[in-house]
Amino acid sequence: MNESKRVLAAGLVHETHNFVEGTTGFDDFRIKREGEIMARRGDGSAFDGFLEVAEQEGWEVIPTVEYHATPAATVDHAVFEAFWSELEKHLDKAEAEGPLDAIWLGLHGAMVTTENVDPEGELLGRLRARPGLAAIPIFGKFDLHANFTRHMAERANLLVGYRKNPHTDTRWSAVASARMLGRALREGVLPRMIARQAPVIWAPTGTGTAHRPMKDLEALARSIEDENPDIWVCNVIGGYSFSDVPEAGVAFSIATTGPLDEAEAHLERLVALAVELRELGIPEERDIDEAIKEVKGKPGLHVFAEPADNIGGGGPGDCTPVLRAFLRHGLANAAVAIADPDTVEAFESAKPGDVRRVRIGGKRTSMDEGPVEIDARFVSRSDGKFTLEDRHSHMAAGGIYVSMGPSVVVTVGENDGITVLLTTRKMQPNDLAQWRSQGIDPENLS
Repeated sequence: MNESKRVLAAGLVHETHNFVEGTTGFDDFRIKREGEIMARRGDGSAFDGFLEVAEQEGWEVIPTVEYHATPAATVDHAVFEAFWSELEKHLDKAEAEGPLDAIWLGLHGAMVTTENVDPEGELLGRLRARPGLAAIPIFGKFDLHANFTRHMAERANLLVGYRKNPHTDTRWSAVASARMLGRALREGVLPRMIARQAPVIWAPTGTGTAHRPMKDLEALARSIEDENPDIWVCNVIGGYSFSDVPEAGVAFSIATTGPLDEAEAHLERLVALAVELRELGIPEERDIDEAIKEVKGKPGLHVFAEPADNIGGGGPGDCTPVLRAFLRHGLANAAVAIADPDTVEAFESAKPGDVRRVRIGGKRTSMDEGPVEIDARFVSRSDGKFTLEDRHSHMAAGGIYVSMGPSVVVTVGENDGITVLLTTRKMQPNDLAQWRSQGIDPENLS
């Protein structure tokens, strides 16, 4: 009977927005250690996907530490060093008990710290610098909106990126990378990874995979995989444009056991297509007043999104243009979510129907007009916890159990026509359970 393979697992996930104020520190990270990581089995997360494959393969999993934070400002470098310190202690202990067979990493790929523009590449370099880890398989998953660096490609054997935006395949990417790791361990072969950047930067709103240009690039990548059995994975990387780093932007990476010059030629094809289609990645943005005039009074559900305050891209989540526009046009049956712990606290002792003068939003960035001072009628409060309705939701990357922190629902505007969900933590609105858990049905507002 074959001896069980010893696979060490860790996670470091943050999408860093360099153009917003502040610093992302320890308090912003959710940290899971050892048994907490193993307990993720069944929670729908990327780690759950890895653990599923580990069970099937019969691996001895050595869980270490996972640091995960919502996209936000530049990360305090001390957080990265703390992560490495914890991981290093686990490595020391694990290697004292015997050689490791492989490492699996859950990464984002667009992290930036106050001292390092490529922490993921640095992490991989530190792992490779350890004598026992210089040549072992290092596999993992990463985000479609990574800024994929040369060091990431050189120091990992294989990383699988998300193929969908919105990211409904987070768990899939972990499963796919773990299965490829299983193949490598069974067959005793190791792919090499190479990458190429395109001279193109697209905003996240230009990288939806259901539309061109990403749809075309994904189709070419899949055909490259299908036609070349030596290529284990071909990643289309949309890049993260809100990161002020040298290797920002659209990129492509291939992991192969075949000739590198063939892989290089395929990467050049992908780069050439991205350049050819570059104008298609620049999304049309509409004036909100014109958009409201177009749909006001018409039946159906209408969604207004402020791309500059994309929480999933590091925005503060408390910008006020949408709320201001709703008020300007006297909308009824409308709702907006704003992260504002101060205003949540202002309703701590309120009873349903109580009206208080508050200052909503506009407190986290100088690029906003500032808070909306208004009378708000209290409706309800909760602990802000909910379970995702869609296990394939973009939000499932962190598991199906979600917390917005203490939250309140208020109404504002003419005849209390606008419902405002105020949360302590900013929360990307990718699952209807965020609203329904608070007694709000977006499809039937009243």
